[in-house]
Amino acid sequence: MKKFLSKHTDKIKGHLSCFDRILLKGYLPISSGTSMGSFMDYMKWLRKDFKTIVQRYSEEVKGYAKQMAEKKRRPYIHLSQPLKKDVFVRSMARDDNVQNGLICILSAVEACMSFRMIPGKGRPSIINAKRKCLCLYFYFLDRNLGFYHIRLQTWFPFTIQICMNGHEYLARKMDELGMDYRQVDNCFTYLADIKRAQRLAKNFVRPNWPRVLSALARRVNPLLSTIFSRMDYYWVIEQAEYATDVMFESGHHLKGLYEKLLRHACLCFSAEDVLTFLGRKMTGHFQGEVGNHYKKRWPGARIRHRMKKNWIKMYNKCASVVRVETVINCPYEFKVWRHGCRKGKKGMNWFPMIKGIGYLFRYAEVSLRANSNFLDALSVVNDPEESMESMRVLSRRIKRSGRSYRGFNPAEKRDVRLFQAVMRGEHLIDGFRNADIWRQLYGKARDGKERRRQGARVSRLLKLLHVHRLIAKIPRSRRWKVTQKGQKIMSTVIILFEDVFPETMIEKAA
Repeated sequence: MKKFLSKHTDKIKGHLSCFDRILLKGYLPISSGTSMGSFMDYMKWLRKDFKTIVQRYSEEVKGYAKQMAEKKRRPYIHLSQPLKKDVFVRSMARDDNVQNGLICILSAVEACMSFRMIPGKGRPSIINAKRKCLCLYFYFLDRNLGFYHIRLQTWFPFTIQICMNGHEYLARKMDELGMDYRQVDNCFTYLADIKRAQRLAKNFVRPNWPRVLSALARRVNPLLSTIFSRMDYYWVIEQAEYATDVMFESGHHLKGLYEKLLRHACLCFSAEDVLTFLGRKMTGHFQGEVGNHYKKRWPGARIRHRMKKNWIKMYNKCASVVRVETVINCPYEFKVWRHGCRKGKKGMNWFPMIKGIGYLFRYAEVSLRANSNFLDALSVVNDPEESMESMRVLSRRIKRSGRSYRGFNPAEKRDVRLFQAVMRGEHLIDGFRNADIWRQLYGKARDGKERRRQGARVSRLLKLLHVHRLIAKIPRSRRWKVTQKGQKIMSTVIILFEDVFPETMIEKAA
């Protein structure tokens, strides 16, 4: 993200990269029908008593929750209608001035994965099945974790879900150290010591999270000290959001720029670009969907680029913060250095990343790289007014070494297509070759003779870009790269051609 920060350094007061919302799930070793049947045999429970046993322990968990609420003198509320739980509970915490501990317990009937019995030879079998049961939501304010909640289903296998926020964690750490900051919701608009805050944010992956999460589970599930005393939850990362916040001096500095950033992301980023941001390449082996989604929201708008179940979002917070956020739902698309087996040989190598909580550090590395790539790709965005003079020069005929070269026409589709081909995000790091531009402009040639003519035409176009100093040759290679001047001018031409010119033509026609 260095390119983006250096480009707007006079408007930016700092940046912070930190985990945002993290959704963790815990599974007991009785989560499959086979293991549940083995557990019943171990406990000497008869299969015919399955329903009675399930109901008995379900009532025990419900009763424990009600006793906890009564003991802490906090409300236990059953929800019969859909509700934005976090908003409701935060409002309750403010009204009741809750500073630490339990805020409330909510209960609701929701879908979950449980079990059912089916007839079998000799005796019934237990299989997994989607059921509806009462789910309990325990909301806490903690001195270390801040605002978080625990969702516990009250039927076997008592799967648990913990939702926390990295910004809440960071705020509590800064409170401990007496650091000055200003927080609005889950966003920091002011940090007195940004570098120190960034170091604290990096420490989020250091705690022994399995031990911490297991301790939280024991607070809400009384069965962990009785029938499950020899078991513990296996913790996985169900969803992780990692945000990079770029804090501007004021909303005035950001307002005009943010509109151009959104426009550029909508018009100029292709499917290949999205894969590049997420560390992938568009090859014939890739199977899945890649797409963009634009949505207006208060107080601005949001763009989301999706690769299968993972995505990158950009939106503005508190009118003065640009947030780029990578959301990982399916970690198998990324790699991690771990122990595994390949071609029959066991050892350390780059294998697909898995959901285990032990790989939280790798989630941070992958997401930070994706956020940085996204911001660097946006570093080409400029104010069109600042580039008008350069565009006038671009349209004029120039002479180099006694030879005359034509100018470019910003309203000519042929020239704009060339700019779009050169400015593709996949060329940002390694540059591009003649063949890369040829494929974008002409596709597949029918015969070799036509291919050579098209290749020669691309060579002349690259020469034209070069004499206008929009691209430069990479030394000791056959590759070219876009210059800073080229990034500034060509991105402006693309925006004008795709957005400003059509609107102007419509207005004139009206």
